[in-house]
Parts: sequence; C-alpha cells; structure tokens
Amino acid sequence: MASATNSSLSLMLLVAAAMASVASAQLSATFYDTSCPNALSTIKSVITAAVNSEARMGASLLRLHFHDCFVQGCDASVLLSGQEQNAGPNVGSLRGFSVIDNAKARVEAICNQTVSCADILAVAARDSVVALGGPSWTVLLGRRDSTTASEALANTDLPAPSSSLAELIGNFSRKGLDATDMVALSGAHTIGQAQCQNFRDRIYNETNIDSAFATQRQANCPRPTGSGDSNLAPLDTTTPNAFDNAYYSNLLSNKGLLHSDQVLFNGGSADNTVRNFASNAAAFSSAFTTAMVKMGNISPLTGTQGQIRLSCSKVNS
Repeated sequence: MASATNSSLSLMLLVAAAMASVASAQLSATFYDTSCPNALSTIKSVITAAVNSEARMGASLLRLHFHDCFVQGCDASVLLSGQEQNAGPNVGSLRGFSVIDNAKARVEAICNQTVSCADILAVAARDSVVALGGPSWTVLLGRRDSTTASEALANTDLPAPSSSLAELIGNFSRKGLDATDMVALSGAHTIGQAQCQNFRDRIYNETNIDSAFATQRQANCPRPTGSGDSNLAPLDTTTPNAFDNAYYSNLLSNKGLLHSDQVLFNGGSADNTVRNFASNAAAFSSAFTTAMVKMGNISPLTGTQGQIRLSCSKVNS
C-alpha cells in the first residue's frame, strides 16, 4: 500500500513538473507590458522606416525570422556572426542585420538588457508584412537568445529551392507545421527576390512553366553556371512589393519562379489549397497569420534558458 502511495505521489510530482515545464515555455503577448511598455512601438518605428526606404527589406526581415526559427528554434541564432550565416542557404543572401541591430540599439536605450533579439526579429517580421500591406497578428513574446548557432543544422533543416512537394511537407512537418501551414508560409514569396542561381534550372529546363515568363526571366539570368548567378528577379512578378495573394494566382499560371514554388501547384496534394488562396485573399491571410504564430513558437528558449544579448551579433561576454 505504501509502495502504491509512493508511486502515485511520484507520478503526481512528475506530472506537476511536466506542467511547470510546459508553462515556462509558454510565450505571452503581454510579456513586456510592464518591463518595457514601449518596446513594440519602438521596434515598429525602426522597421517601418526601413521598409519604406527599401521595400525589399520587408521580405529580407521576414526571411531572417523564418531562417532563425527553422534552425534550433526561434532563438536569434541566425544573428550570431558566422556559423549559420555561412551555411549554403544563407551565405550571400541573408540581409537585414543592420536593421535588427538598429532596432536593438533603440530598445536598449529605453530598456537595458530586457528585450531579446529573438523577440525583436519576430516582431520585425510582423511589422514588415504590415508595412507592405499584409495582415497583422499578435506576436507572442518571451523568447530568449541562444548562446550557440549551427551551420550544420542550417544546411540540413532549411528547405532548398529545388525541394519537391514531399520534401517540403516533410521539412515543415518536422517543425510541427502541417501542409496548409507550409503552403501559407510559402506565400511569403509574394514579396522579395531570388538569385538567378536558384531558379536557372527551372527557367531553362522545366516544362511546367509559362513560356513567356521563362523567356522574360532568362533575359537577366544567363544559362551558363557562374554567369549572373546573383542577378535578382522578383518572386511575384505581378505585385512584387505588395503583400497579397497574387503569388498563388501566379502558380495557377505556371509562373512560379522557384521549383519549390511551382511544386505547390503541379497536380499534387497542395493544388486545392493553392486554388483556395488564389481566389480568397482572406483565407490566405488567416492561414498565413496562424502559421506565423505557430512558426514563432518553434522551440523557444524561455525562463532562465539562454540569455538576453546586449548585441545581437555576439553572445554576452
């Protein structure tokens, strides 16, 4: 009897500990309401000014948040100098670091070592989308910054522009995101640009592409590898600087720039979702904001984990 009682007590303690662990990992929309009430407005002013100065920056900051969350969670590891920044999917293409540094400096001036770089990046992604006419959402806060980064994980965990539909679904599933989340988050390609080296094979060798669109893209992306590799083209040729659902309409017309874009509409399981988002802007906005909140909750460091970096590009000394 005593043994059974002790076992029950041990189980209750384990359950209590588990619940406490889950609770500590919960993010909150009101996390800085008392400790730094002007944090969000300060970040927004920096981000809005940067995007108004260069529309492409909005896409760059959104991508930075995505590439952070998909590699060891939303912990600002991507902001640490070197490491993940040197990985294949990131080197020579990640940008926006100076904007985040500026936002961090402005926030530090009003609330010393209170607001994490990871949270600033999450808020910056939201404010970038809004600045380009897209939907808003409530950013949950309370992430802390990592003291490590992983170039190896960045090379394995970030989806490649050559990914198949099955590879994309699997990649997102491993992060707790379903197929609808994946298609919705791919809609971030309604803004931003891609380098020639990432769509060369598609515009010269693939058949599920609008011929006039391919010819148009070929004009600034020579066929020989190593020639014009970094030349840019808009991911959404219709409204490249507006966050809308035109990306999906482009896919219906076989005008997806990347292979990983067009596989979303190519006779596969994602076709109906693409059709829905193309015809219903509200459905896309709802799915996108839902997916952004889910992505922002990938393995955050909370409580006493990690640190609040003083400078986003390096760990505290």
